[in-house]
Amino acid sequence: MRATQWEATLTLPVSEDRDHVQGSADARVTLVEYGDYECPYCGEAYPIVKHIQGRMGEQLRFVFRNFPITTAHPHAQHAAEAAEAAAAQGRFWEMHDHLYENQRHLQDRDLHSYAEALDLDPDLFDKELTEHVHADRVHDDFMSGVRSGVNGTPTFFINGLRHDDSYEFETLLQALRRAAELEGGA
Repeated sequence: MRATQWEATLTLPVSEDRDHVQGSADARVTLVEYGDYECPYCGEAYPIVKHIQGRMGEQLRFVFRNFPITTAHPHAQHAAEAAEAAAAQGRFWEMHDHLYENQRHLQDRDLHSYAEALDLDPDLFDKELTEHVHADRVHDDFMSGVRSGVNGTPTFFINGLRHDDSYEFETLLQALRRAAELEGGA
């Protein structure tokens, strides 16, 4: 008897116009992370991804999508909306990093202080958070994850295929290097 096996694939292709992207569209490997700013495992993965980006350089394009698991993380949704509010002012990655580096401090007053530290317009930032201006964007990311087979965070996709192994540094780096070789040599 044979078991049917199938791989989870990214259903929403990466778009430079829509997604938060670091790295070139010409990179050999695209790593997409579905993450939750309050998830401790995402917090563990954050420096690993940074280290891998430094190691792989121009070979890697990194994409972050929101996947707040609100049943377990009460501040995750608002943190994701804060990242999107920062994105509206051209500072997504700075806020992304700030949120992960201060993961235990995600209350509204903390988010406001991060906006000030990043020289965002604090009144606009607060208004957008209060009015949930970016909630639909966060929801769209979340639903694209659900359709792609994401059921926890962090979940990574390498060139469109879900990475079902560990996200420890060596394991993830080797998977990315194998994908780079498949795309034309390392």
